[in-house]
Amino acid sequence: MGSKNKLKRFNENETFANVFQPKREELVDAEYKMKGHWNANHFKNNNPLVLELGCGKGEYSVNLAKKYLNKNFIGIDIKGARFWRGAKTGVEESIPNVAFIRTQIELIDHVFAENEVDEIWITFPDPQIKYKRTKHRMTNSKFLKRYKKVLNPEGVMNLKTDSEFMHGYTLGLLHGEGHEVLYANHNVYKQEGSPEEVTSIQTHYESIYLEQNKPITYIRFKIK
Repeated sequence: MGSKNKLKRFNENETFANVFQPKREELVDAEYKMKGHWNANHFKNNNPLVLELGCGKGEYSVNLAKKYLNKNFIGIDIKGARFWRGAKTGVEESIPNVAFIRTQIELIDHVFAENEVDEIWITFPDPQIKYKRTKHRMTNSKFLKRYKKVLNPEGVMNLKTDSEFMHGYTLGLLHGEGHEVLYANHNVYKQEGSPEEVTSIQTHYESIYLEQNKPITYIRFKIK
């Protein structure tokens, strides 16, 4: 993507009512004004709050929002030019229950209050296969502790990935740390009983993986 195009998207994001771009100091050095108030101040309802972490173009957040009107969805990514597409679709199609935040996943507990979130999706994250990249894996122990801070006690996590490595690493970690695995599937499109929200929504890259016959894996779990 050219720098002009990126700049155009950044500027357009500034005009979208469904996009929030807090500065790091707003989150770390002070209490963020939206923390604990997402439903009251933005969505204007008390519906369950669902996050998509590393949302990319926002395809999953947007399509979940269209499918489940009784839930609120927020896509989070540090790359605003990427989720611009999802935010623009939300505006163009007047989808009231989807929003986007430009921030780092590590700051999630500065953006949301304790127990504020009902569900978290992680869709096709970088598996960070090299050992020295373990700290960047979005399902490592440190990240799970951050998610637990913002999830309510009944809150659930979803991991959908084309990476057998990420699937296996996460399953092993969950079992090893005593978390509750609610559902695990090594190939959601080949095995019966896969949840509808897993198979009925596909991202752009997911459709490419499927054309290459790459199995798509899925885990649903609770953090203990």
